[in-house]
Amino acid sequence: MTVTGAPRTGVTLRLLDKADKEIVKLDRAVLGAFYKFQHDFRRNPNAGGLDLKQLEGHDRLWSARVNREWRALMIRLGGDDWLLVSVKHRSHVHKNLDRFNYGINHVTGAIEYVDLQVVEESVLRRELTPPAAPAVPAPAPTPAPAAEPDRPERLEKPLFAAYTDEQLAGLGVAGPLIPVVRKLTTDDELLGLAEYAPRHTGEVLLRLRDGVPYDAVMEQVTAPVAVTEPEKNLDTGDWQAAVDRSQTVVITDDESLQSILEEGDFGRWKIFLHPTQEKLVHRRYSGPARVGGGPGTGKTIVALHRVCHLVQKLPPGHSKPVLLTTFNKNLAADLRARLLSLGGPDVLARVDIAHVDLLATRIVSEADPGNAKRRIDDTAALREWRELLVESGETRWSAEFLSDEWNQVILGQAVTSRNDYFTVRRAGRGRSVTRAERAGIWQLAERFTQRLETKGLETHRQVAERAARLETARKARIDKRSEEREERGGLDNLHVEAGSGAWLRYRYRHIVVDEAQDLSAAHWKMLRAMVPSEADDIFLVGDTHQRIYDNQVTLGSLGVHIRGRSSRLTLSYRTTREILRDAIRVLGDADYDDLDGDTDTLAGYRSVLHGPAPSLRGARSWDEEMDLVVEQLRAWHDVPRESTAICVPTNDMVTQLAERLARRGITPTEITQDGPRSDQGVHIGTMYRFKGLEYRCLVIAGVAEGLVPRASVDAWEHTDPSRHRRELHRARSLLFVAATRARDALAITWHGEPSRFLTPLLPPRSDIWSNNRT
Repeated sequence: MTVTGAPRTGVTLRLLDKADKEIVKLDRAVLGAFYKFQHDFRRNPNAGGLDLKQLEGHDRLWSARVNREWRALMIRLGGDDWLLVSVKHRSHVHKNLDRFNYGINHVTGAIEYVDLQVVEESVLRRELTPPAAPAVPAPAPTPAPAAEPDRPERLEKPLFAAYTDEQLAGLGVAGPLIPVVRKLTTDDELLGLAEYAPRHTGEVLLRLRDGVPYDAVMEQVTAPVAVTEPEKNLDTGDWQAAVDRSQTVVITDDESLQSILEEGDFGRWKIFLHPTQEKLVHRRYSGPARVGGGPGTGKTIVALHRVCHLVQKLPPGHSKPVLLTTFNKNLAADLRARLLSLGGPDVLARVDIAHVDLLATRIVSEADPGNAKRRIDDTAALREWRELLVESGETRWSAEFLSDEWNQVILGQAVTSRNDYFTVRRAGRGRSVTRAERAGIWQLAERFTQRLETKGLETHRQVAERAARLETARKARIDKRSEEREERGGLDNLHVEAGSGAWLRYRYRHIVVDEAQDLSAAHWKMLRAMVPSEADDIFLVGDTHQRIYDNQVTLGSLGVHIRGRSSRLTLSYRTTREILRDAIRVLGDADYDDLDGDTDTLAGYRSVLHGPAPSLRGARSWDEEMDLVVEQLRAWHDVPRESTAICVPTNDMVTQLAERLARRGITPTEITQDGPRSDQGVHIGTMYRFKGLEYRCLVIAGVAEGLVPRASVDAWEHTDPSRHRRELHRARSLLFVAATRARDALAITWHGEPSRFLTPLLPPRSDIWSNNRT
């Protein structure tokens, strides 16, 4: 990631990957001194007060004065181009001159810096200290203790005894660290090394430890970042070329550094493209392609870079032949801002960015500009179903069943006739229905549609279904024109084209979809008809483990054929291993689909980031739990409020918690359907509102039985087991999404009985009860 622009003096100051992570952990006073240091250094690195000098015994490593006690360590790349690798106390610098290692990795061609003293101390500390404690100390009353991380017993032989030094070096493991790697015998020691090792080294070692075969690690991790064939004989002394292969940030102004200091590196991953992902971005696909992966693996980053790549291949023009779409308005607005940061106004000018329901509304409005119907949500539609059944005396079906059938089957698959409904697949609906029952359901659906028409109402799903029909019909006309054109030897019929009022063309050349798991079948039919079936037509990213809406589809049946063009990302750049571990436990052992009829998995999903274990605390009442939340926020006093958030199950809890915070002197900011009301204060919203958001520290409150999942879900257990499973599935996914919004620290609280989903994270029930009674 590079911040554009250049300092007037010509001095370039870069931050090596992981240096910023170390810097943001410094004391506030040292951070302030560092902020001034980088400003002064870029103006004049030779100013006397900076005391810039080359370290003894090093040809490229220099140090400069940050304040009386702290020094900045920098590699001189050439001329006035500097790479800052660390900020250390002066005593550490003087004592460890021979422990600083840096060079150009012979496999990746990237610059690497290793402080052997810090790595070895981290390995030793991880081995000697007890398991990570909760994110904050628990004040009275005594809380339920957090689940301890798994601590495997010390192994009889080192973790990587099966691999030679040459094999490890061949995968790109940093040479100076190989002797340390040889001594690792526990996973805790490995995590200690990965915390301070170059990112590629950590990723290779963690993948090997996960049991991935050597050749697979070479193919999946090393090959994508290895130097290309013409560079095989790379000059390991060419530091200017190496910096282009390295993960660095260029500081060109005070504001760019300030954003890193304030966000704690939180924003960098949003637009940084890892070389492993770059291969997916620039590949030419013969048809629709899908990229999956768990939260924080960079799926959206890949989608944004894919958009830029497609725009760069376009011929000159002023049209918008690339569509970037997602499920809701919040995410669409975020995608626009991030694409602007990544590609600038020139890229943005060639891309149509719209959430999928807005897109459907455009299509319908284009066909029916005088439509004045009022849009209602699924809850209001369910009330209309109930009223219809009461008025008609119908008792065979429940309103919930008919609403789901209408939404998921009839509208979801754009079924337009009684005969089509007789033959349509009802995958995932559980309860089978006979032909006679389908006839009765279809009759009720027609009556319901007429009811809404009479009242001047419509739902988002109705709009999506109609848009799908309109676009499918439009595509049929385009295809017919194309066939006629071929019959004429490739010549256009000017009379026919002029008579249509416009040249009939597909709306887009390329479509990129974010959060693909949340789109309905009608949405996919609409999108499929908007772009010609050819190379690089549809590119989608998503994770069905994060599906929080009841839209289950099989893409192949909708004309979006991704078989053979699916990839999966497995490395999280956002969330720590400790948070990921507990979030995955929440999912349980349920199966998740891959959007095309097969199962998806989070096998190998991991992070090289390390942090405290999530805090788990119970209270007797909601009133007491709100006090626990306030105490937790105060314990995170060093974290900017806008980097902290609370999510809860219901809107009422949002209101009550916001009032409690305000009374305790903490500014709350509600997250609405349009996003946070303000950039200031602690953000509060329901779990659904947190889709696509990230925070350094997060509290999930109200994770109690009866709220997560809601009590009404169990009503389906005996009457409709299939729906019961789907609703539990969705509730688990919602909690999973919420938990993975946290990057550095996560706290989960409840009152009364903890949610059944927390069982894998908690001690035995008797212990919980005892602690809550204390």
